[in-house]
Amino acid sequence: MAIADFIAEGNDIAYTPGANVAQGAVVVQADLVGVAKRAIAANTLGALSVRGVFNIDKLGTDVVAAGAILYWDVANSRATITAASHKVFGRAVTAAGNGATKVLAVLNP
Repeated sequence: MAIADFIAEGNDIAYTPGANVAQGAVVVQADLVGVAKRAIAANTLGALSVRGVFNIDKLGTDVVAAGAILYWDVANSRATITAASHKVFGRAVTAAGNGATKVLAVLNP
C-alpha cells in the first residue's frame, strides 16, 4: 500500500526563479499556473499562489461569462477564453464583457 505524507494545504508553492518576478506576475511551469504573491528576486526562494481569486488582465474583446474557463496567454500576459496553446488559469468568478480589460478569476491548479 502506498503512503502519502501530508506536506501542506497547497495554496502556495515554493518557487525560485531564474530572473526577477514582479508581484502579481503569472508564472507558468509546464501545466502549473501560479501567481507571485510578492516580488521575487532572481535565484531567491519565493512563493507562488496556486489557489485563490485574482483580478487579472484579460483580452479586451473577449466576452467572458461567469464560470467560463480562462486560459493564460503567456505571450501577451493576459487571460483569454480561447484555448489554443494556452494553459488553463482557472474560471471566471464574474462576467466581463467586450471592452473590459480585467476579470475576477479563481485560480485552479
